[in-house]
Amino acid sequence: MSRQLASKWLKTEALLKYPVAAVHIPQTKAFNSGNLLNMLSHYGMVYIKPVVGGGGYGVIRVSASGGTYRYTHMKITRSFTQFDQMYRSVIRVKARRRYLIQQGIHLATIQGRPIDYRVKVVKTERGWVFRSMVGRLARPGLVVTNISKGGTMLSGRRALALSLPHISGKHKRREMRSLTLTCTNIMESQFPGVGQLGFDYGLDHSGKIWILEVNTRPQ
Repeated sequence: MSRQLASKWLKTEALLKYPVAAVHIPQTKAFNSGNLLNMLSHYGMVYIKPVVGGGGYGVIRVSASGGTYRYTHMKITRSFTQFDQMYRSVIRVKARRRYLIQQGIHLATIQGRPIDYRVKVVKTERGWVFRSMVGRLARPGLVVTNISKGGTMLSGRRALALSLPHISGKHKRREMRSLTLTCTNIMESQFPGVGQLGFDYGLDHSGKIWILEVNTRPQ
């Protein structure tokens, strides 16, 4: 039976111990008013996510620009002139569970729709092997890419070619595989017994790979 870990905090903290992985992790803080205001001031856009949860459930994008605060939850976007008004509204719509705040990454897109990548590995008698590398294209109007929320699955090769045509897709696929093996070794050392892992990667417009999430029960 493969070990499962629900907490995004635990998995993020494990990877942050290792500089080779930490440089790929967006800044992450506990969800509260002070941290949200600080991170919006610094990054302009963040995502707030349930500490425990998957499938894009409960994810909210929050941004600040030109004195206007906005958040998008599912297909609904609301705008406010005061941070406190926006924060109170977010509290009302978010799921009733603990949340974290993650630095917003402006993902590469295809026809304006953000795309990220799921790389899945499993432990076999021969060691860890790759099962898949796919792109997940967000449903029009949504900020989450999850297939369960209407996202479209593409091959990793095609997703890279369409979203970052100026960058070598072959090089990026190799880089994602290398990072996956590095992080898999870290996860196994920190959490003995894990038998399958799904790494969610986002690539920004420059092609930098960001680790958005690690799943121990990937779909």
